[in-house]
Amino acid sequence: MTKPFPNQTDAYDVVVIGGGVVGCAMVRRFTLEGARVLLLEKSPDILSGASKGNSAILHTGFDAPTASLELQCMKDGYREYLDIRSKMSLPLLETGAMVVAWNEADLHKLQGIVQQAHDNGVADVSLIDRQQVHALEPYLALNALGAARVPGEFLIDPWSAPLGYLLQALMHGAEVKFNTQVDGGRFDGQIWSLETTAGMIRGKTIINCAGLFGDVLEQKLLGQSSFSIHPRKGQFVVFDKAAARYLTNIILPVPNERTKGIVLTRTVYGNLLVGPTAEEQQDRIHAGLDSEVLQQLVDAAVERIPQLEGMPVTATYAALRPASDKKEYRVGRVEGKNWMTVGGIRSTGLTAALGIAKHVFSLYQEHHVPLPATSLQWPALPNLAEHLPRDYQRPGYGEIICHCEMVTLREIENALASALPPGDLGGLKRRTRACMGRCQGFYCGARVAELSAGHLAIPLATGVCHESH
Repeated sequence: MTKPFPNQTDAYDVVVIGGGVVGCAMVRRFTLEGARVLLLEKSPDILSGASKGNSAILHTGFDAPTASLELQCMKDGYREYLDIRSKMSLPLLETGAMVVAWNEADLHKLQGIVQQAHDNGVADVSLIDRQQVHALEPYLALNALGAARVPGEFLIDPWSAPLGYLLQALMHGAEVKFNTQVDGGRFDGQIWSLETTAGMIRGKTIINCAGLFGDVLEQKLLGQSSFSIHPRKGQFVVFDKAAARYLTNIILPVPNERTKGIVLTRTVYGNLLVGPTAEEQQDRIHAGLDSEVLQQLVDAAVERIPQLEGMPVTATYAALRPASDKKEYRVGRVEGKNWMTVGGIRSTGLTAALGIAKHVFSLYQEHHVPLPATSLQWPALPNLAEHLPRDYQRPGYGEIICHCEMVTLREIENALASALPPGDLGGLKRRTRACMGRCQGFYCGARVAELSAGHLAIPLATGVCHESH
């Protein structure tokens, strides 16, 4: 039997735990559908876990498991992003992609990749031969033997999108608590009482979007978890902006059973990115860098694009993906507990986030009658993409704070004064790209520290942040 949202003022309709890209999309969906929603994030800012490091590709789902939940969510997320991006001023770089065969064994696999894409409803994927590959990408090494061309794979800003999702939710009444860790809780059959570092918080339904700690959260609150997280580290190398001239399409490898492999791609910020690796580890917090592995990435990039030989590396970074014990999304409702599990969301989560939120709401809707907003407000996100007009090109920007990334005083001041200001240095960087260029904050760090003084939960120190694209 369905029932409308109760009007109890001391209990939220929905509490989302985890402020990554999926959590931000979840808060948006449920808020716009009329629920009273609270987001809990243990860090000082959103995107502080697995979501802060990815390859920023908007995927078509051409190579996702056919008929899987992952494919459904990717296609739904892809469509919704394209539908709302102009309303939020979110960038899109229409590059296309090629799954390139570098040896005869991989060449024989391309037809299967094209067939799977067609089975997945991505009908514009096609085989192209060696000559066509080099006509499209003249700087690729001559041992590129052929490719599956995927015109619909695009690049986006991986940080402004979830920021926009959450900003829109806040505009419609959602709430967020940072620096709030869930330590325990109990369910009385109707209401959850969560024990957190910010005190007791009551909610009728809990949505677990805790990423790398999703199974730990369920063990803590439910006594058991239906899945286990096995952190997978990905290391990345970011070449200088001058390298981007040598590539147009996203260059994907022929995948294997374990990983989609190393990608070569431009970024919307004007760099060229190579990665990620796929390294299993136990540590869920620290993603260390390995100089030998990073050199292997550089060598692999040079092998594929010889003109990258000697090209300066702007930055390196590593991130953890919340891989689970099964190669599939672990999404569902825990019966009788008012609990939704959203686990095992790996590299496709950026694309699928809006679709995952849509799917989870459909499960929730079976038990509740939504009261959606009659009209929507839309936040306008500042543009950080190099192929679109930047703030420094408009008068009145004040001064250039970060010359590597051409970040203006106005951009930093606007970020610090926004409805969702950064909680730490990483958040400020993701909102503005200050300190994320060639010098990694060597020249602008002191000025950024001066401007952000008193604004950040963790004040800017003299460290270097490896979160650059």
